Amino acid sequence: MGALTDIRVYLTQAHACGYWNDRLARDLVLDPQDPALAAVYEQALALGFRRSGRHVYRPHCGECVACQPIRLPVARFTPDRSQKRTLKRNTDLVMNVAPARRSDEHFALYARYLDSRHPDSPMADPVAEEFDQFLTCEWSPTRFFEWRLDGKLVAVAVTDVTPNALSAVYTFFDPLMDARSLGTHAILAQIEWAKATARPHLYLGFWLKSHPKMDYKRRFRPLERLWNGHWIGFDEGMA
Repeated sequence: MGALTDIRVYLTQAHACGYWNDRLARDLVLDPQDPALAAVYEQALALGFRRSGRHVYRPHCGECVACQPIRLPVARFTPDRSQKRTLKRNTDLVMNVAPARRSDEHFALYARYLDSRHPDSPMADPVAEEFDQFLTCEWSPTRFFEWRLDGKLVAVAVTDVTPNALSAVYTFFDPLMDARSLGTHAILAQIEWAKATARPHLYLGFWLKSHPKMDYKRRFRPLERLWNGHWIGFDEGMA
């Protein structure tokens, strides 16, 4: 197994922040050409990195530390009342874990989701190649967690599966089925799958305090966040 310290790390130029319109961001990126990337990916997750396409990155924005890596120790998780209602609401869905290969069905659902949820963003009106470049790459241990209703694909959680963890990369679902809380259901199902396969952690990317699109993650307890190089309880030191 390779060592993360053997891989080059690049610092990007400043670019528009994907979360706050009035800020610039920079990222640390592991060398995407390094053949050892797959072997060190789980180590990188534990150090707060995340995958997007072929790139494994972590925000490195100087004084701004808004993006905090978070993970869930799944053995300690118990759904709250709202989450139990979500599970009950979706008992008619059939889940399947499939190889990460795009089909016309996947892409059609993805495009509908983006056009509904992000109509004014660069992600809207995607082409098939953008789906592949964003969600998969040749070395990534990715699976598609799929949910169907009466045979129709209604949700997909793109999930990286490493020996000791899952990493939730992205979820897209039928935008006409908001009442089912399919995003929440996808996380709950990943938690249960991690438990069943003896994987201790589910990585949930970054949490940003008060950000409307990220604050939902704090409902999954007990969360841990990476702070000053150490995983601590989510509420520790929280102002």
